[in-house]
Amino acid sequence: MAETAMELINVKKTIGSKEVIKGLSFAIHKGEVFGFIGPNGAGKTTTIRMMAGLMKLSDGDVRILEKSIKSDYKEAIREVGAIVENPEMYPFMTGLQNLSHYARMIPGITKERIQEVISVVGLEKAMKEKVGKYSLGMRQRLGIAQALLHNPSVLILDEPTNGLDPAGIREIRMYIRKLATEKNVAVIISSHLLSEIELMCDRIGVIKNGELVTVQQVNERAGQKNLKQVQMEVSPVNQAIKLLKTHYHIDAVQTEAFLRFQSKKENIPALIQTLAANGISIYQVGAAKGSLEDKFFDLIGENTIG
Repeated sequence: MAETAMELINVKKTIGSKEVIKGLSFAIHKGEVFGFIGPNGAGKTTTIRMMAGLMKLSDGDVRILEKSIKSDYKEAIREVGAIVENPEMYPFMTGLQNLSHYARMIPGITKERIQEVISVVGLEKAMKEKVGKYSLGMRQRLGIAQALLHNPSVLILDEPTNGLDPAGIREIRMYIRKLATEKNVAVIISSHLLSEIELMCDRIGVIKNGELVTVQQVNERAGQKNLKQVQMEVSPVNQAIKLLKTHYHIDAVQTEAFLRFQSKKENIPALIQTLAANGISIYQVGAAKGSLEDKFFDLIGENTIG
């Protein structure tokens, strides 16, 4: 069973008379990348600020390696590294000078540890350059190195790929996955880019109106483990839709040139035979992978991503 790195227990936040966060409870495991998504105004940033110890909880608790952020703040927050806004660096200093400067603020950071985090984020060749000359992707990687200096168990990244070009996004994704798999760090990511969340994350938590809608595996719909998404090119389409409904109680939908529907894997051969026996021409059959974006809108039922 996966070891818990961070656990939210009935976390609430009231601002003025408004309850912004309404009792969030979920756990994040060591060595996983956890995506935290929701529409604008859902409460993501507020929750992340509470997880990172930057905002007080109104009720509930956040436990990091079993240490309470309320009753044992210093010990708990020592296990957390975070970039909640864009990483702030001194542009007139080199990458190494920036890291050495931050290391002086934390007891026990050795030169060896600085070199280790530089290696983890792949910035060895750029350490003697001034940060003002860094690309945005390099600055993000330096920010991650800074957040890792004190060897945290949990790394919280708010919009880590914001403003990056495709090469920079791929770069950051690669280092985030490396941190989780090789260093056993629990990485929590909030992002607008659902396609990137899908590529980076093991699980997602979806928040709406301050409440948790679901926590689930990225590539698996909860309660639908035995169902396959099927994509089929057929003719005539309308007749095929009627046959699927009549014989199998399947509601197929037409998307461009294809029919899409869900079916148990073991039913697919019989289903194809039924269509063929009733004069349906079948040109191709394949698996249709629903995107995280499709899943997100199914869960949220809105047209805004935030």
